[in-house]
Amino acid sequence: MYLPLFPLKLVAFPGEDLNLHIFEPRYRELLKDVEGENLSFGICPYLGKIPEYGTEVVLDQVYKRYEDGRLDIKTKGVRVFKLKSFDNPSPGKLYAGGEVEFLTNIPVVSEVQNYEFIFYLKEILYLLNYPSEINTKTVQSFTYAHKVGLKIEEELELLKIPEESKRMEYLISYFKRMIPAIKAVERAKEKIKQNGHFKHLDPLNF
Repeated sequence: MYLPLFPLKLVAFPGEDLNLHIFEPRYRELLKDVEGENLSFGICPYLGKIPEYGTEVVLDQVYKRYEDGRLDIKTKGVRVFKLKSFDNPSPGKLYAGGEVEFLTNIPVVSEVQNYEFIFYLKEILYLLNYPSEINTKTVQSFTYAHKVGLKIEEELELLKIPEESKRMEYLISYFKRMIPAIKAVERAKEKIKQNGHFKHLDPLNF
């Protein structure tokens, strides 16, 4: 399948709502084609080289159309693809495009792994002061992937994994590394906060 492509310095995940401000002429042309021909398009992370993977997205809503042609839009991630070819620009267009192959998502996870994933996810969101009630029936590896402090390279690694069980495994390993580090930083902050304050110390009894 050939997709119009929108390279960005971010990772879009399947199921995610992504708001975009469209202002460059090439992407205004892309959106015109998307609306006129009812097309989906691809958002692929550009990290200094030709993208290899990305996410197919659909146009969900146009929030605002400006007189000069700019747009504020909402898109929704659909599925992950691997790029087989990359044309910049696409033939006869201002924007890029490419032939893509969609990854088959394998959603199966064990009850034990799902429980472990949710346990650590709640812990790290709490430590990061992210106010959210997790819906344990619908949460999956991509749901909070932008909220847990992953670097963009790590987000891309996660995107490339086709099995949900292995994505959870990847994130659980990340949580186990990061949670102690975040706690150590919080303890250090608390210690620094206490320095310079008058302390009430009980006299030692000896």
